Amino acid sequence: MDTGKFRLLHTMIRVFDLDRSIDFYTRLMGMNLIRKREVEAGRYTLAFVGYGDEANSTVVELTYNWDQKEPYALGAGFGHLAIGVSDIHGTCKTLADEGVKIPRPPGPLKFGTVNIAFIEDPDGYKIELIERP
Repeated sequence: MDTGKFRLLHTMIRVFDLDRSIDFYTRLMGMNLIRKREVEAGRYTLAFVGYGDEANSTVVELTYNWDQKEPYALGAGFGHLAIGVSDIHGTCKTLADEGVKIPRPPGPLKFGTVNIAFIEDPDGYKIELIERP
């Protein structure tokens, strides 16, 4: 099997409030809303967000099921998304001012020198911020 043309296209997470999630990922995390598709027959909406176009970048698929009455249980299998940022302290301050939960404030990685932090999106999914020049 030739895997030379394989690439990661997207990761999907289910969200309880699509508008709130789109706002979080676009306004607060700086992603673009790339496309949005409502599937009336399936009673769901897909929104794709990311830092680049789908042809060249991996994106996040936000799946909103119209009939979901309660927030999703996140389970123990999913770990986190990771996003590189240039100023982790400034980014976390801005996000905290917006009410974003920061369960692991910025600081060095244990046994390392890279600064990281963990934040939570509106559904409680963990996002690791990694400081990169």
